[in-house]
Amino acid sequence: MMRRIRIALTKGRLEKSSVELFKKMGLDCTALENKGRKLILPVGDYDVVLAKAADVITYIERGACDIGIVGKDTIAESSGEFYEVLDLGIGKCRFALAAPQGSDFFAGYNVKTVATKYPAVASGYFEAKGMDVQIIKIEGSVELAPLLGLADGIVDIVETGSTLRENGLQVVEEIMPISARVIVNVASLKTRKAQIEDFLKRLEAAAGM
Repeated sequence: MMRRIRIALTKGRLEKSSVELFKKMGLDCTALENKGRKLILPVGDYDVVLAKAADVITYIERGACDIGIVGKDTIAESSGEFYEVLDLGIGKCRFALAAPQGSDFFAGYNVKTVATKYPAVASGYFEAKGMDVQIIKIEGSVELAPLLGLADGIVDIVETGSTLRENGLQVVEEIMPISARVIVNVASLKTRKAQIEDFLKRLEAAAGM
């Protein structure tokens, strides 16, 4: 007997927004809202797995789940194979290059140092500009790197810009918009096409698209 469709859902902010969309689809989200310690939760005719963003990509790519909801930031940083099928328009923010206020990041001929949690995104951005930069991967608050003299600038996710301003930084250039996307396992879209397309149509309608 074929298992139920599995949806990998990013924990946290996207989880809350996604639950609201599931409710608009008419799905029973009781298990999701009272999850306790359960790891696989029944939501209507589907099973939902809550996971960290990077794990959502892994579960979809390897076929452990069929459908995933994850931020474009995580997709842009990954090199996985899957279909990106829908922009839900929730969880909106942007990737940006930021540098200390009053500085001119692009001035001079010295090789700039850039701190980021997203080295693949940063590398692609500077390669497109034809710039040779040194990229340092930081796991914590990247805003610290310029304050400590470790970097000339940072590439990070910006929502309101208040954290940048509080730490004496400013946006130099926006790199790409970010929002929640729906991704689908390559094999699942072939073997369970009708079920997945039905879910996507209902999700689109719930999102007002």
